Amino acid sequence: MGKSKRNSPKPGGNRAQRLAERKAALEQAAQAVTRPFEGLAAECDLVALREFVPSATATLKLAPEVAAERSVVLATVLPGAVAALVRAGDQPTGYAATQVQFQGDDPAADLAAAILWTQSAEPGDSLTSVESVAGGPRLADVIDPGAALDLEVHQDFDWWVPEGVTPDPQVAATIEQAKQAIMPSARLELGADSVGAAWWVDAGEKAHVRWVRPENEDDLMFALARLHASGGLHMGEGSRFAGSFRTHGLLVPVFDLDPERHPSEWTAPAAEFGARLLAALGTDAPLTSEERRSRDGLRSRQVTLR
Repeated sequence: MGKSKRNSPKPGGNRAQRLAERKAALEQAAQAVTRPFEGLAAECDLVALREFVPSATATLKLAPEVAAERSVVLATVLPGAVAALVRAGDQPTGYAATQVQFQGDDPAADLAAAILWTQSAEPGDSLTSVESVAGGPRLADVIDPGAALDLEVHQDFDWWVPEGVTPDPQVAATIEQAKQAIMPSARLELGADSVGAAWWVDAGEKAHVRWVRPENEDDLMFALARLHASGGLHMGEGSRFAGSFRTHGLLVPVFDLDPERHPSEWTAPAAEFGARLLAALGTDAPLTSEERRSRDGLRSRQVTLR
């Protein structure tokens, strides 16, 4: 007797639906860009602004190829979580957000489209969502790829309202609600030799440093394992390595910190850790058995964002 063939899923059945959903999920994953901000000097800060910085702004340096009609401010989040808006005034200003209500497969392409939209939109207009297209402008074609972000970190959302303008009660209530939920944040300025973007946040019972790093994930994990095995995976007294995030193709080591200390007090310890990490990254010897155990333990403490 010949082998029986497995029946095809019945159209409209549960199995057919599950297979269709899985196929759609795989297709979407294949379209997603693994490291959308790669090649930009501001890559690490862009990842931080998109994932965990609550309130910050920076005026963008646009590429010479962009016939800029008005300046554009990059923001973490805008009112209503819109993708972009144009603020009216004597000199209308565009705003483009990194944290948006509707997210596409390529956040860099979406951001590029939002920035370009601000150049032709009418003052007072807002863009709810962006539909970037394959082959459209890249972010590196819209902003200066070699420019870092001159960031202004805010501890509220008062910048949502232009200076000298009194918001209506509904807008004022929204701003106050957002302010109550914000966690104090700061970027650690570690000097010209520092790598990546180290962000401090006061989460209440604990403070954290989340350090977005540009290195290859495996190389960075090996270096962290070397430091862990040698007892150097820390930022001094009052700190503890908590784990790491994986997001936008980058690895983000996270440290728990004593919340009673001001963020500026962590600048020197962070710089010292950064120097140890760079030294470990420069080592190409095979991992020892103890370092391999450290690597496996550190990998188990990774959390992938999206």
